[in-house]
Amino acid sequence: MTSNGKVLNAEEARVSFGKIKLSSEYPDLLEIQLKSFQEFFQLETTPENRINEGLYKVFQENFPIVDARNIFVLEFLDYFIDPPRYSIDECMQRGLTYSVPLKAKLKLSCNDEEHIDFQTIVQDVFLGNIPYMTPKGTFIINGAERVIVSQLHRSPGVFFGQTFHPNGTKIYSARVIPFKGAWMEFATDINTVMYAYIDRKKKFPVTTLLRAIGYDTDKSILDIFGLADEVSATRESLENSIGRKLAARVLRTWTEDFVDEDTGEVVTIERNEIILERDVILDEENIEYILDAEMDTVILQREDIELDYSIIYNTLQKDPSSSELEAVTHIYRQLRGADPPDEETARGIIDKLFFSDKRYNLGDVGRYKINRKLDLETSDETLVLTKEDIIAIVEYLVRLMNQEAEIDDIDHLSNRRVRTVGEQLYAQFGVGLARMARTIRERMNVRDNEVFTPIDLINARTLSSVINSFFGTSQLSQFLDQTNPLSEITHKRRISALGPGGLSRERAGFEVRDVHYSHYGRLCTIETPEGPNIGLISTLCVHAKINKMGFLETPYRQVVEGRVTVEGNAQYLSAEGEDDLKIAQANAPIDEAGHFQSDRIKCREHGDFPVLTPEEIEYMDVAPNQIVGVSASMIPFLENDDANRALMGSNMQRQAVPLLRPSAPVVGTGLEGKVARDSRMLINAEGDGVVEYVDANEIVIRYDRTEEDQLISFEDNRKTYTLTKFLRTNQGTCINLKPIVRRNDRVSKGQILCDGYATDKGELALGQNLKVAFMPWKGYNFEDAIVISERVVQEDIFTSLHIEHFELDVRDTKLGEEELTNDIPNVSEEATKDLDENGIIRVGAWVREGDILIGKITPKGESDPTPEEKLLRAIFGDKAGDVKDASLKAPPSTTGVVIDKQLFARAKKDKQQKNQEKDVIAKLDDQHKIAINELKTILIDKLMVLLRDKTSQGIKTVYGEPVAPKGVKFTQDLLREIDYSTVDYSNWTTEGKTNELIARLLHNFSIKVNEEVGRYKREKFNISIGDELPAGVLKLAKVYMAKKRKLRVGDKLAGRHGNKGIVSRIVRSEDMPFLEDGTPVDIVLNPLGVPSRMNLGQIFETVLGWAGEKMGVKFATPIFDGASQEEIAQYMVDANLPYLGQTYLSDGETGDRFHQQATVGVIYMLK
Repeated sequence: MTSNGKVLNAEEARVSFGKIKLSSEYPDLLEIQLKSFQEFFQLETTPENRINEGLYKVFQENFPIVDARNIFVLEFLDYFIDPPRYSIDECMQRGLTYSVPLKAKLKLSCNDEEHIDFQTIVQDVFLGNIPYMTPKGTFIINGAERVIVSQLHRSPGVFFGQTFHPNGTKIYSARVIPFKGAWMEFATDINTVMYAYIDRKKKFPVTTLLRAIGYDTDKSILDIFGLADEVSATRESLENSIGRKLAARVLRTWTEDFVDEDTGEVVTIERNEIILERDVILDEENIEYILDAEMDTVILQREDIELDYSIIYNTLQKDPSSSELEAVTHIYRQLRGADPPDEETARGIIDKLFFSDKRYNLGDVGRYKINRKLDLETSDETLVLTKEDIIAIVEYLVRLMNQEAEIDDIDHLSNRRVRTVGEQLYAQFGVGLARMARTIRERMNVRDNEVFTPIDLINARTLSSVINSFFGTSQLSQFLDQTNPLSEITHKRRISALGPGGLSRERAGFEVRDVHYSHYGRLCTIETPEGPNIGLISTLCVHAKINKMGFLETPYRQVVEGRVTVEGNAQYLSAEGEDDLKIAQANAPIDEAGHFQSDRIKCREHGDFPVLTPEEIEYMDVAPNQIVGVSASMIPFLENDDANRALMGSNMQRQAVPLLRPSAPVVGTGLEGKVARDSRMLINAEGDGVVEYVDANEIVIRYDRTEEDQLISFEDNRKTYTLTKFLRTNQGTCINLKPIVRRNDRVSKGQILCDGYATDKGELALGQNLKVAFMPWKGYNFEDAIVISERVVQEDIFTSLHIEHFELDVRDTKLGEEELTNDIPNVSEEATKDLDENGIIRVGAWVREGDILIGKITPKGESDPTPEEKLLRAIFGDKAGDVKDASLKAPPSTTGVVIDKQLFARAKKDKQQKNQEKDVIAKLDDQHKIAINELKTILIDKLMVLLRDKTSQGIKTVYGEPVAPKGVKFTQDLLREIDYSTVDYSNWTTEGKTNELIARLLHNFSIKVNEEVGRYKREKFNISIGDELPAGVLKLAKVYMAKKRKLRVGDKLAGRHGNKGIVSRIVRSEDMPFLEDGTPVDIVLNPLGVPSRMNLGQIFETVLGWAGEKMGVKFATPIFDGASQEEIAQYMVDANLPYLGQTYLSDGETGDRFHQQATVGVIYMLK
């Protein structure tokens, strides 16, 4: 693979059959996790440039905090984090959480003149340790890697639906789902009356709700819909209207004066008397009533309306209230089950529930969806319901009843959005800070004249307990599936409909689980678990992204007047954005300039597939594999497999165990390198450079640097990479990296430097290429059983390494401390021969079941010894009586070799050690100060180079306080006085280029200072406290044991096409069927496993694989754009092999030739 000192990229060495040029680069496969977390914390941006999102938004929502008397105010200025105390590896070894201390800059001030002595205080307050995402997109919680899975839930907004009553009547409903707050629903019933429901509690007529929000009379309600026909109440006009229906009640109103007995005040009360009900038909008798009541006007139903508004009249008929007060009182009774104490409380209930931003929030998405659905122009800042929204919803329901509008498809991806890590953390921080704000208010109310600071008000446990319980117990915080790199990537890209606020398995019907046309290019149509979760858990497509609103988007090329725009970036569209577009498939043939080569092209529009002319087409897919996820894109000839088997194939690739000798597939799809790179498991070169030194544990590279880079960097241009050796994953498989570069090799940016953990020359390699024959073999491969050659076992082809770990902690018991030792009572010397003085087994020892791994003794309680016994014990030192053996022994059926051991202990010190410790810490403090000063000196020298002969443009801190005035010349002394931790990086000079370099230089400086501070704190902590261990644990001993597992009968093997089976017999290679040239095959599969399962991809792969093996070539056959049967046949001819792999085999035991031809080739199998 090496030519002129440069390692060839394995992807470049593959022969690709792809005819379609990829018009859009694949996005980073872990972007969904990393980008979401970065946008939540916004650490890359300076405080003044932070947008109101994520953590910053949570703080803005909960601050400022004011006490009950409005005297003290606690304001939020900024938040920042300190470097983590332990590295990622240390956290994994010690069972700790990889977290960063979150601190906030808070300002406490006083509004009251009486507290003259109260000074405004600005302080940095510690808010707790917050788990931090590793560069691989995972979190380390208590030493275990976990991942937060994204959730697919119903988007906030308004949804219209319909159901059927048992008697066949259609019942229409509307639901307003907010981001937070009460749900409001509207529904019709079989008597065509419209009701409103609040929080799924009691129902009441919609007109009652309209009255309560300010449309208090029948007339004003009818006017909303233009239904009122007002007629003056004279005998003449009334007689002209005989036979028409009344639209509103005829009410006589008057006022009465009462004297309040308690206060003696005169109170005026309005009284109503109903003369005629609504819907009454006017006749002579009714006219007399109206004239007697001395009314001015009467409201009749209009007869010239196109839509059928009878539902509004019917609802008014059912309405129990006649005024605003009656309406709010009625609603209050329905919701609270009691009469309101006073008018204000009654009026406040609707306001509080839907119109106050404290209790109700539609979110940006909800407001956007409501405006889109109801054609409203409400501003994006209005995040509560408005009267217009409610009226528009009622109008829409009336149009639905008149068949003039559409109901919503709840499974369409424009109505479901993704909650990524950032948003889930946002919700948890919201809960934590709201609790914290409550305790702060309580503490403020208690303090009065004494002086107090922000630190006194804040309890840091409040926030961290909420966050830790989320990471530890939430249904969406999952133990990372680390079987192999593909399973890691897929787990991080998983989208689940389950979890808090989502669906539950039992309640989810078929519709939710089904594939929907809007999934195209967004959610993988193939990869989903079999079983109760089918369709509820899916994976992101290869090209899909998540937009600002949380909706899934997929890229398309624009088509203008029949020509595809080949230049520039693809356009990302959401499911809503592409709803009425006509989109051509990626494999429609086009020429170099982008013109379609045929005049009839198959397209997609909604869920339909019309054939159109090029001029009618608006967009075109970017790639054929756009519709599936990563795992399914790794299956060659997916287009020839049945979907059910493809599902099993993509699921089983995730279960493949990394092998001792990984080898990349002969037939791949060209995505193998991308997956290996994006898994972040391997080490990639950060730039162009030369390899200076290589051994099994480390690689040293000297990078090429420009003078500019050299100037702003604090690092040496040599970088040392340490390779991971025999690391245990969550699933007990093993990560062991080996270098693939040599000394003096040139490397280029992004190039992979090492191998291992299911990768081969930088490509994903989950299995092995085997010579296969499809034929029965003595019934041993009946029903998916597999016959395999002994050569596979002898040559360690399917051997994998598994690591188990055992741990034992030493605690302080009531009877005394436990102890690690190799001197265990009543145990033979033979059993303890491998233990060291701490009782831990030596590295390299061979372990069988029952062997002692860690020796430990525990004090045991017993009756007091007699004085004679005490004397004897004092003389002979007999210790055996008062301790019992509590050693850790190897569990049943365990064998293996100890590869590593660790002992962590808390520091226990006497007086002398404590005094020595003070000296050591003082020395450490001095070293730290010197190191920081050295860094500052280097910084000032570098700044002087950049700022020579330049004048200041006015330097400020990030809080806007001046540091250096405008027009001053930069000098060493001026630069030395600046506090670089709070200074603003921007606009130091008039030159943009210089400013950019200064900002980068200061950014690098702060990173370096943080590293130094972190190192100092860690060393200080180690000296004073020792290893950080869980509460109550004095020591923690760990033993890692490796076990080699060879292939044996009963192991499950599978191909990439869902062709799975169990090894039923391992046969000597001389007894296996052999080819005409005497080569025995490695594996015999049953031919009956192919036709009924319709996964023909395995046959195509087998045949092409044989040609590749013979010619020493590897192929890439992208899905839906792969090798055709003719191309495969041509390669077989070129390789001088039988057409489509059909050849005669001979029996290995008798040497006789079999009667019929069998298909032979090379297939990729996974263990």
